Amino acid sequence: MTFQMRGLEAAAFAPLFELDDRDLHAIGAKRVYADEADAYPCRISLARARLGEELLLLNYEHQRTASSPYRASGPIFVSRSASTGHYRGELAPILRDRLLSLRAYDAAAMIVDADVAEGDAVLGLIERFLAEPQVAYVDAHFARRGCYAVRIERA
Repeated sequence: MTFQMRGLEAAAFAPLFELDDRDLHAIGAKRVYADEADAYPCRISLARARLGEELLLLNYEHQRTASSPYRASGPIFVSRSASTGHYRGELAPILRDRLLSLRAYDAAAMIVDADVAEGDAVLGLIERFLAEPQVAYVDAHFARRGCYAVRIERA
């Protein structure tokens, strides 16, 4: 089964980059600059930010179904210069070489299954989850810090 993942829309975050640091703080966001090559996974491009790249660290609600007890939000990085990444049948760069927590949800945003995997095992887990008819989508989180990474859907 083919799957796809798409980064968040850059246009939704563009106005936030125009805010000064005080206004960002007021909404619980922070401007940062990538000072390590592998430490800032952008949720727009689904790639790691380049050294010196400007990003915002902010809270993002990734599980929005109000009637689900799994409604959730958490911290993400978004880059000013990113364009929306789209990957089909392959892992986005931010997911490669990472221990991931994958959570399979039904159409009512209830968890059907969950597991952790790393490397090539991630692909098998995605395929297994999406082969189940009751699974509507899979959310990937970075297992060590727990941050939301990306939504994975059938292509």
